[in-house]
Amino acid sequence: MAESNSRMSPRQKMINLMYIVLTAMLALNVSSDVLNGFTQVQEGLARTNSTVSLRNDAIYSQLQALAEQNPEKAAVWFDKASEVRKESSDIFNLIDSLKNEIVIAADGPEGTIANLQNRDDLETASVIMLNPMTRNGENLRLNVDRYREYIKEIVLDSVKSESIEASLSTAASKREGLGMTRNWEDEKFDSQPVVAAITLLTKLQNDVRYAEGEALTTLLNQVDANDVRVNDLNAFVIPRSRLVMRGADYTADIVLAAVDTTARPIVVVNGSNVPDGQYRTLTSRSGSFDYSGYIELPHADGSVTRHPFESSYTVIDPTATVSATMMNVLYAGIANPISISVPGVPQGSVSATMTNGTLTRNGDAWVARPTALGSDAVVTVTANIDGKSQTVNTTRFRVRKLPDPVAFISYTGANGLPERYKGGRPLSKATLMGATGLSAAIDDDALNIDFSVIDFETVMFDSMGNAMPDKSDGANFSQRQKDRFRTLSRGKRFYISRIRAKGPDGVERTLSPVEVIVN
Repeated sequence: MAESNSRMSPRQKMINLMYIVLTAMLALNVSSDVLNGFTQVQEGLARTNSTVSLRNDAIYSQLQALAEQNPEKAAVWFDKASEVRKESSDIFNLIDSLKNEIVIAADGPEGTIANLQNRDDLETASVIMLNPMTRNGENLRLNVDRYREYIKEIVLDSVKSESIEASLSTAASKREGLGMTRNWEDEKFDSQPVVAAITLLTKLQNDVRYAEGEALTTLLNQVDANDVRVNDLNAFVIPRSRLVMRGADYTADIVLAAVDTTARPIVVVNGSNVPDGQYRTLTSRSGSFDYSGYIELPHADGSVTRHPFESSYTVIDPTATVSATMMNVLYAGIANPISISVPGVPQGSVSATMTNGTLTRNGDAWVARPTALGSDAVVTVTANIDGKSQTVNTTRFRVRKLPDPVAFISYTGANGLPERYKGGRPLSKATLMGATGLSAAIDDDALNIDFSVIDFETVMFDSMGNAMPDKSDGANFSQRQKDRFRTLSRGKRFYISRIRAKGPDGVERTLSPVEVIVN
């Protein structure tokens, strides 16, 4: 090669050098048509940026209005939208500052993007973006990467997320025929005309506005994402209780229920699904019962929310109260069992008091003990209904002395059951001899009260018709009385008289005589 060069004349060497310079100039030259095309694209992208910005402003304003109308529901999404706006504006302004820096470097301090002079400048973009000291291109790439991942976390739609990934991609590239890989900033700004670099940066701003719009739209949709879509409205009256005592408040919630007949929620009570949301259970015993569960509600975004609930109900036995007002009687000095209940109210929520005596409770039963004869006893019943104590009944009872009991001889009948001989019919002598003494009681089924016999007399008559009285040994037959029983023949009669007895009221009384006929 050196030998060949030595044979060239100086003129030939000059021609060769000029050819090389011309070839290089032709390679670097960009036609005016291409530059005009970049200018038109730049202007179109600028207009698009303005349009997209207006759309984004409208979405943001709508979010702001919703947050003011319903802060609890929309404020959190408006706050996120404000953060998206700030992140988008930061990177948009960063790109804007790089565009201005390139224009000023190419056209001077008075240069503007709208009136770009040195459009075909091939060095300025590289100097501004690829300078190893400033690293503007690398910094822009890192900011775009961070912004892209930030927006993708907000945009839930996979298709839109992939679109944002593609439009804001800063992946390294490899040209065909070249073995080396070039960074995003080298590929975009190395030896690019100023107008091409400005157009590329404007297109990047357009991609940022697009991503911002998708994020704001997603946040706007999230405001209503958990709302339940309905297609049927019904009015319901839900009473706190259908059983209300006179004097108590009747309380009911009147609500408008909205349902979606195409997507029924799942209702679970005590661990079991409830078809159509109607809870039914068999009431096999009385008392108060609690139940709880939850409603699972699907939403338009595919999520499901669970709403727990709990309630209770009271089961009462079927009752009917029939009373004779003339028989409202309590007996003084004894325990009078009475029944007190308030339909629809648990026994534990019922209380009662009484005048002229005491009223005590034993489980679900009550015992009244009046004291003074001739004065009425008044029983007042109160019930705790919905946390409020109220009087539900007042009943007046007459207080009477216990009626006199009937005296009788106790013995065991042929069937092995206890029998009571009250006189007026034949009694076998063997049964009489087997009896121990005399008893007394009220046994008219309404009252079954035993009395204690204090003493009594038996009166027999001899053949001359003379009375022969004999005293008892307390409630028992005395030995003398038993000896006289042995002398009695079939068909003979005697009388048990002067019978003294004392009841549970402590009152001593004399009972009617008993005529005994010996069989």
